[in-house]
Amino acid sequence: MTPTEDQLHPLEGLLVVAVEQAVSAPFCTRQLGDLGARVIKVESRDGGDFARNYDGVVRGMSAHFVWANRSKESVALNLKHPHGKEVLARLIARADVLVQNLAPGAAGRIGLDPAKLRARHPRLITVDISGYGQDGPYAAARAYDLLVQAEAGSCAITGTPEHPAKPGIPLADIGAGVYALTSVLTALLVRGRTGKGSGISVGLFDVVAEWMGFALNQARYGSGEVLPNGLSSPMVSPYGAYRTKDGQTLVLGTTNDREWRRLAADVLARQDLAADARYATNPERVALRSELDGIIAAWAGERTLDECRNAAEAAGLGHARLNTPAEVLDHPQLTERGRWRSADSPVGPVQALLPPPEVSGWEWRWDPVPALGEHTEAVLAELGYRPDEIAALYTEGAAGPSVRSS
Repeated sequence: MTPTEDQLHPLEGLLVVAVEQAVSAPFCTRQLGDLGARVIKVESRDGGDFARNYDGVVRGMSAHFVWANRSKESVALNLKHPHGKEVLARLIARADVLVQNLAPGAAGRIGLDPAKLRARHPRLITVDISGYGQDGPYAAARAYDLLVQAEAGSCAITGTPEHPAKPGIPLADIGAGVYALTSVLTALLVRGRTGKGSGISVGLFDVVAEWMGFALNQARYGSGEVLPNGLSSPMVSPYGAYRTKDGQTLVLGTTNDREWRRLAADVLARQDLAADARYATNPERVALRSELDGIIAAWAGERTLDECRNAAEAAGLGHARLNTPAEVLDHPQLTERGRWRSADSPVGPVQALLPPPEVSGWEWRWDPVPALGEHTEAVLAELGYRPDEIAALYTEGAAGPSVRSS
């Protein structure tokens, strides 16, 4: 999307080369693309990013791939072929940022050693996203979002004690992508001051361990392990989900003692609870969680969801409805603010949400989701390859996709 005269793409002119797959690196580079950077996604000529084939629910395209790969150009290369490596080297020579999240050891085998690349191209910013970081006993371990979340403890505080669960969204992947993004933006500031690029490494395990901060403090300094308790918080009470008379699920809770007293006196109409010293502080309420949950559940069970939410709103308390993903599609907070926008793709227009930040004077780049290798020939020509050389790269299997476009 071309910005108007009074708007801008903040990262316009920045070239990002992404040797990426799955979620973490693609989520980082899509956001760089959202901000206006040109993102060239280098994929295997045989199948491409394996996230393309997770499913076919978006008219034949993968839900994950459509989400994380808007506003990119796809170049399909065989990086095991010397001429494929040569094409990648030419791309990197022009790049401002190189992002990769290949399996352990794979980047080195295709010549993507970050220190050597920055020695050759001092202004280059390199980003290596891995499962467990660049060193330590787990550095060579293959890692996916579920494996890392299990290893770092987040699954153990999700679900119930009998049934631990993985959070429904890929928090390790998303978190690594966001930390990589913020690090790239910081590295661009540093380069503006020093003229030199930076080497960035982000491990999914370190991301989840950082986000486990309160639970790790509780385990080290508190009463021991933090036990999961379903749709609630192990650290705050009352705070949870309650079934209403009309079959809906109210999510309601308190985060401090003042809110508890308002919930008890103004919502539940139980001044006796508000004055009861057994419930005066949060640690005491946590110890009596099941008792308080029973009282709130009985109250909610006699009222409709709207009645419950109106009462909570009047008392100045936070509240929510437990929505399914299908119900979120038509959520008024999204539809009435115009958060949905159509994006082009190889299968036609698809709906996507605008990035969360709202910044006056900025316009998001909003280019299509690419087909595998859609931009290979154009980028090869831009790199100086003649038509006969491009044809040879296809014929010898160095570039792709396997079936050349007409």
